[in-house]
Amino acid sequence: MASKLLFRTCCTQLRSTTSATGTTTITTTITSTAQKTTQRGFKSRAHPEFTTRTASPIQAAVQTLLTEMDERHLRRVDRWNNNKESRVEQRAAYLARRGKADAPTPEQVKEDAANNDYRRMDETVELALQLNVDPRKPGQSLRGSLALPHGNGKTFSVAVFTDDAKVAEEALAAGAAVAGGASLVESIRDGSTPLSSFQRTLASPEMMVELRSVARLLGPRGLMPNPKLDTIVPPEELLGALKKQMSGMSNYRTDKEGIVRLGVGRGSFGCDKLLDNVREVMNEIQSIKPESFGKGKKGQKKVAKGTKYYLKAHLSCTQGKGSVIVDLRTLDPTSSFFMSEPL
Repeated sequence: MASKLLFRTCCTQLRSTTSATGTTTITTTITSTAQKTTQRGFKSRAHPEFTTRTASPIQAAVQTLLTEMDERHLRRVDRWNNNKESRVEQRAAYLARRGKADAPTPEQVKEDAANNDYRRMDETVELALQLNVDPRKPGQSLRGSLALPHGNGKTFSVAVFTDDAKVAEEALAAGAAVAGGASLVESIRDGSTPLSSFQRTLASPEMMVELRSVARLLGPRGLMPNPKLDTIVPPEELLGALKKQMSGMSNYRTDKEGIVRLGVGRGSFGCDKLLDNVREVMNEIQSIKPESFGKGKKGQKKVAKGTKYYLKAHLSCTQGKGSVIVDLRTLDPTSSFFMSEPL
C-alpha cells in the first residue's frame, strides 16, 4: 500500500513539473523522493539499523567466534543457575513419565545436577569458500579429502571391505565397525547389517566388483568408496587409511553454486590450532585449482586476465547468529598477507 502511494505521489509531482522546468526538475524530484523514503526514523527487531559489514583478517575472525562462544556459554550458565531447581524437577518428572527401566531416578538426577557443572557445548567452526568455478563444466567440480593437522573434532565408524581374512581381523581389532568381503556385502544387501552402523567406507580395489550389487544402497548415502576421496586403497594400506578415517578425515565438495563448506575444528581447539587447520584447507584448495575456471561465456577455454579464483569467504560456528566475513587477502596462499594481518 505504501509503495502505491509513493508511486502516485511521484507521478503527480512529475506531471506538475514537466511543463514548467523540463527534464532537470524531473530527475531532482525522483532523487529527493527516493532519499525521503530511505530515511527511516525508527529501529525495531524486524527493521534493524543497516550497517555495512566489513571483512576481518582470519585471525580476528577466529577470535571473534571464540569470544562469542564464551559469552554465549556464560549467558546459559546464568540462566541455568537462576532456574536450576525448576529445571531439575522438570527433568526428573519427564524421566519418570517415560518409565524406562534404565532411566535415572529423580534422586540421581538431582545428585548429578548438584555435583556437576553446566555442560558446555563444543561448537564446530565452519569455513565457507565461494570459488569462481562452475561445477557444471568439466574439470571445475572440485572434490577430495584431507587430513587436518589437529583433526576436525569428530570420530567416525568405518566399514572395511576386503577379501583378505587376516586384514579384516586386524581392521576389527583396530576399531573398524565391520570388516569383511563377499559375506559383508551380502549382509548389507539382505539388511542384516544396517547402513546406520557405519559412516565411512574403505575398500581394496578387488572388492569394487563385489560392491556393484550394493551401489544403489551405498551411493545415495555417500558411502560408496571413491578414488577421489582416497577410500579405495591397496590391502597393505588399509589399516593406515582406517586410522585416518576414524580420526576425522575431512571430505569436501563444491555445490552447484561453487561453494565449499568444511569444518575446520571445534571451539575447544583454541585460536592457534584452528588457524593451522585453516592454513591446511587453503593450501589444499589452492593445490586443486583448475586450469580453466570462472563463469565465463560458453566455449571459453582460457582464463581471462585478472579473473579471481576466490570470491568470498565466511567463518561461522554451530550456534552463532551469523557469519564473519573474512578478508580474502589473509586466506589466499598466493597473497603476501596469507595467514597474517594486512597493513
